[in-house]
Amino acid sequence: MTLRILPQTLINQIAAGEVVERPAAALKELVENALDAGAGRVDVNLRDGGRTLLTVTDDGRGMTPEELSLAVERHATSKLPDDDLFNIAFMGFRGEALPSIGSVSRLRLTSRPKGADSAWSLLVEGGAKGEPEPAAHPAGTRVEVRDLFYATPARLKFLKTARTEQMYAREIIDRLAMARPDVAFSLSGDNNKSIVNYPACAGDLFDARLKRLGAVMGRDFQDNAIRIEAEREGIRLTGYAGVPTLNRGNAQMQFLFVNGRPVRDRLLQGAVRGAYQDFLARDRHPLLALFFELDPREVDVNVHPGKTEVRFRDPGLVRGLIVGALKHALAGAGHRAATTVADMALGAMRREGQGGVTLPYGNRHYGGSHPSQAAVHQHFAAQSPGLGSGLFDRGRDFTGQNEAANSGNAGFAAAPPSARVDATDARYVDHPLGAARGQVHANYIIAQTRDGLVIVDQHAAHERIVYERMKADLAESGVKRQGLLLPEVVELDEASAERIAERADEFAELGLVLEPFGPGAIVVREVPALLGKADVAGLVRDLADELAELGHGMALRDRLMHVCATMACHGSVRSGRVLNADEMNALLRQMEATPHSGQCNHGRPTYVELKLHDIEKMFGRR
Repeated sequence: MTLRILPQTLINQIAAGEVVERPAAALKELVENALDAGAGRVDVNLRDGGRTLLTVTDDGRGMTPEELSLAVERHATSKLPDDDLFNIAFMGFRGEALPSIGSVSRLRLTSRPKGADSAWSLLVEGGAKGEPEPAAHPAGTRVEVRDLFYATPARLKFLKTARTEQMYAREIIDRLAMARPDVAFSLSGDNNKSIVNYPACAGDLFDARLKRLGAVMGRDFQDNAIRIEAEREGIRLTGYAGVPTLNRGNAQMQFLFVNGRPVRDRLLQGAVRGAYQDFLARDRHPLLALFFELDPREVDVNVHPGKTEVRFRDPGLVRGLIVGALKHALAGAGHRAATTVADMALGAMRREGQGGVTLPYGNRHYGGSHPSQAAVHQHFAAQSPGLGSGLFDRGRDFTGQNEAANSGNAGFAAAPPSARVDATDARYVDHPLGAARGQVHANYIIAQTRDGLVIVDQHAAHERIVYERMKADLAESGVKRQGLLLPEVVELDEASAERIAERADEFAELGLVLEPFGPGAIVVREVPALLGKADVAGLVRDLADELAELGHGMALRDRLMHVCATMACHGSVRSGRVLNADEMNALLRQMEATPHSGQCNHGRPTYVELKLHDIEKMFGRR
């Protein structure tokens, strides 16, 4: 084969294989160009998931005819004014997107600079560029991509269904919309059906960002988000994180932005896991969006064709900043639990419209004097003839038995004297968790607040209190060590052994004393006493794997915290124990003074708060 330079069209098609993987990838490049052009609004339209038609219209600064012709040439860009690849201040910078898209589709650019008398249009079809022509268009730019991959039909076989491709496109819009709350975004599909419409958010950055995050991630996140703000060595971290009781079974609602660029980084996953390790089970994930602002020279964004990955100059500093900021914010949240817990409780209680009985609220009256109980039962029987044996039948039978016994209190067992609460006692009502009013099923404390009531799981609540106390004692007195009668040698590959040896001082602080033992081996001399009979070799190998994957080892700390959590579980107030009024109120006051008491060590809520107006709605009083 003779050595030769490939034709320019083929070069662009090869580049398109990296840059334009699917319609969503082309959409990402075009919307980023619009944002770089100073757009205040970006409108996107898809047909057939973007395969047949993809248009992006913005109100940015626009382009002249000469700039239109140059924009579709490979490596033509205005975003590297100093030719400094380590000082990138724009979303795009390579100058590959438009020529790559034009090489595999029918691409038309129509643009009008602000203040210009007319617009111009340019067509690129399968890599063949035409000449600019006069056109009608307002200030800004419209990019129209038709028949994507028609010039490389093999790529069409790898695309998913139109619905799936549309979903990928929406993910792109959502991420970019979160990064720029000051910009309005819209996305429409076939027949111009609106998919998303995000208006520009006014106000200061934090307020605007929270509004946009709520629009994208859901109102539940907006109502249960904790503000994040921290700075260290020139790196500023802001954003919002959900309280632990607002969690999911996957990490899809975790977002990271670096200098306004949406990125994916394994660093985020490990850092978030470290920050939430005391609050969530390992198979549950919090919701959050974090935004980094730092000197562009401290981060390399040119490590992935799609610019979706970055490399930090000091990843340890970034990870420490994430963990520290999240832990500080979670500690500041106190005993706060997600409002979704109360919503679920209210949803479970409401029966109307869910196959239950419609209660005679509002303007529906029986007429005349107050009805007898038999009349009430007849009314409900008439309203719900197919109800069958249920609560009303059981209530009727119970009432009949009591009427026959002529005893209004029959069937009700008096509470033991130690558990009785004076309902007129107003102490503690103004406290966040209120005053204890009683205990039901020997596990749940009912407390009255000024504007509602609180239901507390006594075992879960006390488990968190004991756990936090043990953590504080551990931090104060340190981790007690236990020497091994026979030091254990653990065989590893040389790279893993070196990584473990480099962190020996950090592990020693957690009670694990180890040192190198020749090439590819580690000798362990002491282990944390809390671990008891631990699998030392397995622990060291887990640490080595985590150091290789994430750059830090969580396995040892996880195991220590797991032991503490287990001990806290066994040392807390058990379900089924009857508490007196003073004990119940003491538990409520301890919860208010304990960080993170809104959830147990496994991420389950420790209490549910129901507002009085919600309760009144259930009973038709509002």
